[in-house]
Amino acid sequence: MGTSEATPVDRPPLLIALTGGIASGKTAVANHFAKLGATVIDTDEIARQIVEPGSPVLEQIVAEFGPDIVDETGRLDRAKMRERIFSDAEQRTKLERIMHPAIRAELARRSASADGPYQIHVIPLLVEKSRADEYDRVLVVDCPVETQIERLMTRDKSTFEQAQKILGAQASRAERLEIADDVIVNTGTLAELERFVETLHKNYLLLAQAL
Repeated sequence: MGTSEATPVDRPPLLIALTGGIASGKTAVANHFAKLGATVIDTDEIARQIVEPGSPVLEQIVAEFGPDIVDETGRLDRAKMRERIFSDAEQRTKLERIMHPAIRAELARRSASADGPYQIHVIPLLVEKSRADEYDRVLVVDCPVETQIERLMTRDKSTFEQAQKILGAQASRAERLEIADDVIVNTGTLAELERFVETLHKNYLLLAQAL
């Protein structure tokens, strides 16, 4: 009687959610993971792409917020939208009801078609939307609130008051750290940040092998 060889079963990837407050350094961390060969899917990038001129999502936003929410080139006026949603929680909720289902659908599509032993999903609102349980691990990029405000004022030319409003609309540091499996404290140099990422990359490869 012959023996049959078992068909190997593809392992599901280890799913890691990367989150952190605005201007905490998520992009720098995600970029270095990608440089190391990790599969990185950024929901901020998806959010930008699904509102390109002519997209159904942008059409819904214009219908809800009015034609003045786009600029002279037909693109979403992000500065104007940011000012509106961080000044009015109801406006923010309306935008999220349009954006979030489309973002999640596209994230799922990209994740299903991606390869690699582990995937990094960059999700800034992971805590706010109670999505941590969907992931094998949560990686939080952390830094003091004062540092976030300084970076926002430098990067986005925000006023101190605008920066405070943006941070006030997000989860607190304590709430993010409470759900973290791994934490990168981003208060040093870029080289130090990248060394943290390289250590985590090795750990995630080992964890993925153990699935």
